[in-house]
Order: sequence, then C-alpha cells, then structure tokens
Amino acid sequence: MHPLMIALIASAGLGAMIGLVRQWDQRSGTAQPGEYAGVRTFTLWSLLGCVGAFLSDGFSAALLPVVLVAVGVHFVLSRPPSAAGGTGTTTFAAALLTVLVGALVYWKQHQEAVLVSALMAVLLGLKTPIHDWTRKFTPTDIRSTLQFVAVTGVILPLVPDRAYGPFDGFNPHSTWMMVVLISGIGFIGYVLMRLFDERAGITLTSLLGGVASSTATTLAFSRRSREDSTRSEAYALAVGIACTIMLPRVLVIIGLINRDLAMRLLLPFGCMALPGILYAVWNWRRQRRVSPEESPSPPLQNPLSLMMAVKFGLLYTAISFLVKAAAHSGHLQSSLLPLSFVSGLTDLDAISLSVAKNAGAATIVSDLAVRAIVTAAIANSLLKTVLAVSLGSPVLRKHVTVLMALTVAAGVAGFYLIGDAPPAGAPAAP
Repeated sequence: MHPLMIALIASAGLGAMIGLVRQWDQRSGTAQPGEYAGVRTFTLWSLLGCVGAFLSDGFSAALLPVVLVAVGVHFVLSRPPSAAGGTGTTTFAAALLTVLVGALVYWKQHQEAVLVSALMAVLLGLKTPIHDWTRKFTPTDIRSTLQFVAVTGVILPLVPDRAYGPFDGFNPHSTWMMVVLISGIGFIGYVLMRLFDERAGITLTSLLGGVASSTATTLAFSRRSREDSTRSEAYALAVGIACTIMLPRVLVIIGLINRDLAMRLLLPFGCMALPGILYAVWNWRRQRRVSPEESPSPPLQNPLSLMMAVKFGLLYTAISFLVKAAAHSGHLQSSLLPLSFVSGLTDLDAISLSVAKNAGAATIVSDLAVRAIVTAAIANSLLKTVLAVSLGSPVLRKHVTVLMALTVAAGVAGFYLIGDAPPAGAPAAP
C-alpha cells in the first residue's frame, strides 16, 4: 500500500477518536451551545492536515500554513457566539491541533501524533470533572501552586550544580532539590486529599513519599500533625508506611548493583520492616472502626511551607558537610561503620550505593558491607524519630516513637544476625 494511503487511514483514525470523545461530551449535555464538532468534523480536519503536509512537501511549503489559517478563519466566522459570550475556544484549539496531528502522521512522527491525540481526548473527555474540581480552589491554593511552580521551574534551573567550600561540602543544587522535594511531598499530599477522600490521599502520598524520600515525608506529615491534630493517627500511619517502603526501595537499588549483597540484606531489612507492616495493619484496622463523629475533619489547609522546607534544606546542608568532613578525616576513614552512621543521617541511598559497588572486592568484605548498610538504616530511623518528636503532635510522637524504637531494635538484632564481625584492620571504603 502506498505510504500516503497509510498516512490518510491513520490520520482519519486519530481524528475520529478525538471527534468521538467530543461528540460524546455533547450528547452528555456538558458541551457549550454551538459546539457542534463531532466524529465527521474532526476526521476531516485530521485528513486536511495530512493532505496539507503532503502538498507542502511536494509543491509549496506555504500550503499547510494556508490550511491552518483557512480552518481557523472558517471556524471563527461560521460559529455563533456561545451563551457564555465566547466562540468555543476549546474546540477551536482542538481543531488546529487535529490538523497538526494529521500532518505529524504524514511526517511519520507517529508517537508524537498518538500522544497529542491521547492528551486531547483525555482533556476533552474530562472537561466537566476538571471544571468541578477547579471551582473548589481557594486563593491560597492558587498562591501556593504558583509559589511551588516558581520554586521548581524558575529557581531550581538557575541554582548552580557544583560543589563549594571546604571538602566540597556545599552544593546549592542538591540543597535546593531537597527544598523542592520537601515542599512537593506536602503539596502532592494536599492535592491527593482534595482529589480523593482524606485517608486514600494520605495513603497514596505516603507510598509515593516512601519511594521518593521517607525522611521528607516524615517531616511533612509530622508538621501537618501539629497543625491538624485530629488526623494525627492517619499521619502517623503515613510515616510508618513511608519508612517501611524505604527498605524494599533500597534493596531494589542495591540489587541492581550487587545482587548477592541484596540477598544478604533480606534478613536484617526484613526484621526492620516487620514492625512497620504490623503497625500499618493495626492502625488501618483501628481507623476503619472510628466513625466520622469520633474523628472530626476540619477544613483542609494547603501544607506548602517554604520556610520549613528551607530550614530543613539548611539542616541537610549542614549534615552533608559533616559527612564530607568525616570522609576526609583520618580517624573515620579507618572505620566504615561510623561513616555509615553519619551518612545514614542524611541520605541512605548514597552510602548504600557506595558500599554495594565495593562489596565483595578487596575494598570492603561482605559482612562489613551488610553491617554498614544496616547501620546507615538504623541511623536514618533515629533521625526520623527526632523529626517526629520535635515537629509532631503528641499522638504522632507517641506512635512514631514506639514504631521507630521497634524498628531500630529489629535493626540491631539483624546487625548481630549477619555473622562474624570482620577482622580488625579491615580495609575501609574509599
């Protein structure tokens, strides 16, 4: 079959899919008056784009722009004003994009054409839910959203990504990334709680936070528990889930580097994860028995606090500097375990990857590697206990302290279940 015929068929199919979603939107009663475009119209627009691209390549490059202008002018002149006083800007944008989808298909940009078509179909089909959701926004929500966009999209690219100071201990980009991460976890949790019910939103945030940063998740939810003490048990559950998810996440990362080391960590990490799993089951079942009257739900407030995030970013910078200084210290260089403990206070992934790359070689013996990573995990749990105690509500402090105490105790037990201690004078990590 001729390539042009294949492109025409594919263009017609994508245009028909977009038009079908738009026509369903009209029949469901959600379309604005005068928005008449459906399957046939969108199919023809996509075919126009495909033919226009073919003619532009074969005859004149101006033909496709002429098609776009003609569709736009005809659309504006032929459409009556809607009841809202406009001319259907959504359909107008969809029309031009559908023409360009046909052009992309002809130019063999198939993935891009499908992606644009799918996004258009989703946006057109979810018009009513999106409108209903945005009507619930408050001025504080908009202000915080713009603030987070500025922190992430404007400031972050401008921050230099290089080391400064003694021992190269200060990296502005890494510090600001932590600010973005902490702010983002709290903000995502708020959005999920608005999209779903309270408990589902908190649970989803804790799962995502455990994958991204359990420390930042602990800080965000501990702070929220003090501002919103009625949900303290739900926030404590989120902290427990995030801290438990951290352990299999680290195992997966280590397994990609050193499978044997990951297998040896199954026992100690399994011991450390057990208290969190049992606590999550107990807390979840307890919350299910609590009626709405017994657990009042005050109005949600946006949790984005840049000042708190900046303070934690500064703390992260200070601890990172101490880790760099420890790495250059002759005393700590001779012992991996103290270095692992200090490093685990700020970042479990960094020390785990470093040890995994050197474990089994002459640099670090296997038992010492496992002990070093378990030590870092214990230190990380202790840091999260300190965050919960210093920032959380009394209820969250009690729950998290008991949970982390059991986790640390299980880690210590796992530490001694590893095997014989390495001989004195074992080589240290570089």
